[in-house]
Amino acid sequence: MKKRIIVYFTVIIAFIYGFTGCKPNEHHVDLSVSPEAGTNYKSGDAVTVKASYPADLKPDSIVYLVDSAKIATKKDSTALILKTDSYSLGPRVITARIFSQGKSQDATTNIVLLASKAPEQYTYVVERKFPHDTSSYTEGLEYHDGYLYESTGNYGNSKLLKVDLQTGKALQSIKLDKKYFGEGFTFVGDKIMQLTYREKTGFVYDKNTFKTLKTFTYNIGNEGWGVCNDGTKIYTDDSTNRIWFLDINDYHNIGFIDVYDDQKQVDEVNELEFINKKLYANVYTQDTILVIDPKTGAVEQRVDMKNLWPLKDRPSSFDNAQNVLNGIAWDEQGKRLFVTGKKWPYVYQVKFVKK
Repeated sequence: MKKRIIVYFTVIIAFIYGFTGCKPNEHHVDLSVSPEAGTNYKSGDAVTVKASYPADLKPDSIVYLVDSAKIATKKDSTALILKTDSYSLGPRVITARIFSQGKSQDATTNIVLLASKAPEQYTYVVERKFPHDTSSYTEGLEYHDGYLYESTGNYGNSKLLKVDLQTGKALQSIKLDKKYFGEGFTFVGDKIMQLTYREKTGFVYDKNTFKTLKTFTYNIGNEGWGVCNDGTKIYTDDSTNRIWFLDINDYHNIGFIDVYDDQKQVDEVNELEFINKKLYANVYTQDTILVIDPKTGAVEQRVDMKNLWPLKDRPSSFDNAQNVLNGIAWDEQGKRLFVTGKKWPYVYQVKFVKK
């Protein structure tokens, strides 16, 4: 009988340790921290943060953290006013770490930071149009040294092209193996870096000869989509509202922003171009171009591109659902902006104007 009792209490103690994670005499209390999880705020809003705990708990200190970074320490439950203007947009995790009698417990919540104001609304004026190869399923577009460069997608027909703007004819090209779906690209010095869609592979080419210099593994984000750079880092996106930062030399991840307007996150950010210290982006399947703050992810302008190539002018057999607006290129010297679409017959030189 005695042995049975010992075994019985051993099982109870094991249950306490193994299933509850508690130790004998360790005191756990109910804690919480406000605001309510998932509450939206505009960037720049002051957020009142307050830890709550039982009246008989006497904290030695309460340490507040945002995304694991310490921001303040208090001795009691008086409210903390959190300034949000220095944080990038999207979810931010707030933790109140309460220390008492040599132990600590955490209470967490989260808020979502939106852009501080609604994006300005723009439309466009077509200044010129140039021929575009209708077999090109455009994934990336750049203007460089007097030529238009383009990367195209689709398995078995993915290419990198150097194109005469005036004629739309390819002057130079390299075709990817049929197992790859080509995506965005960017010039980095005397090289071109290109991503693929779902193959987790990138390519580096000599910009003059298109000779493949190396391949590399690309595991950042969901997929490979648009690419551009600002001279110091590379920007890529992945089908979501996230834009990743890559080291310009070896392409490892060095950060990210999440794209939001003043109401919600903006998903399926696609082809990218860096113009005048801002990110310009297509939104996949939409006749929309966004102008994004590369530091915060805030959508500052939204450009309505409807009727750039009017539906009434398109062939009846044209697949409008797949062959959407995509491709933004900037001529820095001539201050010209070019846009096109997948398998569209034209590249348009446009100017954005405020509505």
